[in-house]
Amino acid sequence: MRVVAIVPAYNEAGTIGSVIDETSSHVDDTVVVDDGSTDETAEIARNHGATVISHAINTGVGGAVRTGYLYAIRNDYDFVVQVDADGQHDPAYIPTLLETAEDNDMVIGSRYLNESYKEYSFIRNLGIRFFTSMVNSLGGVEITDVTSGFRVYRVDRLREILHRSDKHWAVEQTLAAARNDLRMKEISVRMPTRDVGQSQFTLDTFVMYPLRMADVVLRILLFR
Repeated sequence: MRVVAIVPAYNEAGTIGSVIDETSSHVDDTVVVDDGSTDETAEIARNHGATVISHAINTGVGGAVRTGYLYAIRNDYDFVVQVDADGQHDPAYIPTLLETAEDNDMVIGSRYLNESYKEYSFIRNLGIRFFTSMVNSLGGVEITDVTSGFRVYRVDRLREILHRSDKHWAVEQTLAAARNDLRMKEISVRMPTRDVGQSQFTLDTFVMYPLRMADVVLRILLFR
């Protein structure tokens, strides 16, 4: 079983080194997709032994993970572990995620199966719950944390769920997985709020969600 970790990163020089060090002990290879960073993220990642793929401009998390998925497909890996570069995802959970993936096509680490979600702001929790409910309703599934980026995928099913959205990849991808009857399972993963850097979740981001999500939902319903 060949496993690659995909780490999307944008200006994460403060955390990327430790994330790579802790992740690499659980996988065969670690690939950092540097999404147009303007700091030393790419250099630090290489110094810590990761393969680095650099985007010329910032595309968003969706664009970065899509690049990582294509790398995994083209290099014939069996499983992809997706880990955020900000240190919120504890690599100690990777063995459990991979063990669960042996009988599933996609495994999601959920902060709503424990109490770590209580550390998040009201706005962020409201947004996560809204989109999770929407995916459950449209996809006929029962998950608790659709926005979680701590995931494992069976690579031979990734082609079926390659998303087009760069900003809201998780919703589009999970809906696609449900509509393609992928076997999905969640496990409990504690995700504390980040200590270093700036969160992408702001009031402005939340206000724009309905308009952006309408595009994602229509794409899923009409074109897949």
